[in-house]
Amino acid sequence: MPRELILGTAGHIDHGKTSLIKALTGIDCDRLPEEKARGITIDIGFAHLELGEYRLGIVDVPGHERFIKNMLAGATGVDLALLVVAADDSVMPQTREHLEILQLLGLKHGVLAITKADLADSATRDLVALEVRELVHGTFLENAPLVFTSVRTGEGLEQLKQALRQVCAAVQERHGEDIFRLAIDRSFAVAGHGTVVTGSVTSGRLRVGEEVEWLPVGEKLRVRGLHHHDQPVEEVHRGMRAAINLAGVKHEQIQRGQELATPGFLRPTRILTVRLHALPDIPHPIKHRAEVRVHLGTAEIIGVLSLLDCDRLSAGQWCLAQVFLREPTVARWGQPLVLRDPSATHTLGGGQVLQPVAQKLRRSRLDTLERLETLWQGDADERADVVAWFASWSGIRPTELVQLAGLTLDQVEPTVARLLARGRLIQLPSGSGKSVLLHCEVFEELAQRLLAVLDRWHREHPLVATHDRSKLEAQLSYVGDEALVHAVTETLLVRGQLVGDARRLARADFKPKLSAAQRKLKERIVQAYREARFQPPLLSDFVQEAGGQAGALKDLFEVCVAEGELVHIADELYLHTEHEQAMRQLLREKLQQGRGLTVAEIRDLLQTTRKFAVPLCEYLDRQGFTRREGDLRFLADTPAAASQSTR
Repeated sequence: MPRELILGTAGHIDHGKTSLIKALTGIDCDRLPEEKARGITIDIGFAHLELGEYRLGIVDVPGHERFIKNMLAGATGVDLALLVVAADDSVMPQTREHLEILQLLGLKHGVLAITKADLADSATRDLVALEVRELVHGTFLENAPLVFTSVRTGEGLEQLKQALRQVCAAVQERHGEDIFRLAIDRSFAVAGHGTVVTGSVTSGRLRVGEEVEWLPVGEKLRVRGLHHHDQPVEEVHRGMRAAINLAGVKHEQIQRGQELATPGFLRPTRILTVRLHALPDIPHPIKHRAEVRVHLGTAEIIGVLSLLDCDRLSAGQWCLAQVFLREPTVARWGQPLVLRDPSATHTLGGGQVLQPVAQKLRRSRLDTLERLETLWQGDADERADVVAWFASWSGIRPTELVQLAGLTLDQVEPTVARLLARGRLIQLPSGSGKSVLLHCEVFEELAQRLLAVLDRWHREHPLVATHDRSKLEAQLSYVGDEALVHAVTETLLVRGQLVGDARRLARADFKPKLSAAQRKLKERIVQAYREARFQPPLLSDFVQEAGGQAGALKDLFEVCVAEGELVHIADELYLHTEHEQAMRQLLREKLQQGRGLTVAEIRDLLQTTRKFAVPLCEYLDRQGFTRREGDLRFLADTPAAASQSTR
């Protein structure tokens, strides 16, 4: 099968781009009546050219300065360029501007065609060739083949095909599975078929019958049919021009600038973080808070610039910036964009998207700027690392790395595995029922915040060995994900930085600090409960004995509970741990005989009073040791005895 690539034309108005394409392919790209009447290209047109092992989809763009936005829409997804200069006119303003735009879009391959060669003598040809070579010096076209052509005489047409074939061979193939993306450049209706959209496939593949996500709208649409170069096909892939027949939408609803993509991978945004380059010939520096026209894919959106590391961007300089857009759009890491002035008369510059879904960033923050530079220059692992850092405690899911870090589908799993193995990412459950990946520095920040709260509580209550876990985790409620906070706590327990259980927690390095007097009082309290069995004293019974330590009495009882000497039953009621275990043993032996017990029978069994028997029974119910049915208690893990029905 021939390799599919997309060729885009560029050049000044009336330099013969459309005529040259017609001479090469036999296809007239000017389809609009107005184009026919005025003899100029207004909107983008399309053709195709067979070159043996290569098949080119051709996007012919207008050369007039008023239609630069159409030229930018047509340049989306182009693999190589054909820069056209007329021999009788030489280099003109839109020749330069189109070349600058191709540079900003990151093109690396192309061919130079000097048209209307039959109108120039040899000296003029040499002069024009020299001027063209001077124009492209230092650009991606510096070493591009240059061919003289004439559509009237046929001169150079075969040589141009040979040059195109030669350059096609230099275009690097993209490997790996990726999501499908197509930026829409036309939408129309076909009788008997319904809505059809066209565009260049910039990544992935699509088959008939599959679903695509219509962005930034966010709806899913079914693909009824596919065409490539006016022929029905079962599949389209990266490097192809595609016409897609969509079900469930009217063509009037779809606009140029919208996209179709594999569902579930791309999120719309109104904020982009970019690395921005100002063209060397702009008349004035680009200022912070300047209004601009943003060209991204086939979209044109008004936005406002926020320069992050300077107040103005001078001609030829680079900077980091954010663009705040009036309308939502869809982008991916590394995607090129072009900026023009609000009146659409000058191209100001362009660059690459670093954060396709961004939050507003504070200006001149060194740590932020350093990570953005890493996001620009780093490899797949480094980009994923930075994406997770910026996600903060919201965390990321692996699929988000396709958009935010520019990973292909087959890069995601090994990248995440490497970062997990190196401890750069930590996988934790979240409230959605799925897991999220937290950056290690973000996890440590959350952990330190939780430990700091415990530190403060331990200082404020030096006698309390453990604290309520639910209240502790509530201190991090601003994270907005209870399950995530709970997972952080569990991880600290596993690491040994915390000790405790599902109800109470403490720092592992904390020990209650009791004075000698407090220690003696604690010993007398424990002894009193050991002697009292099932008619224990109340906490308030020790107030007089505590004297000056009465204010710390509650904390002292908490120490007894934390050290496993007392069990808290209810309010001021406690039992010695040994007696709590004895109570369970007595009741288990009695209840295993097959009949339930009333509160009065439990009271007599424990040789206590109703004052204590009732709260003790309720405690055992709460603990799941007993089960109440009417006036009777049964062991919670056994069914009610049949004999009870005869009582």
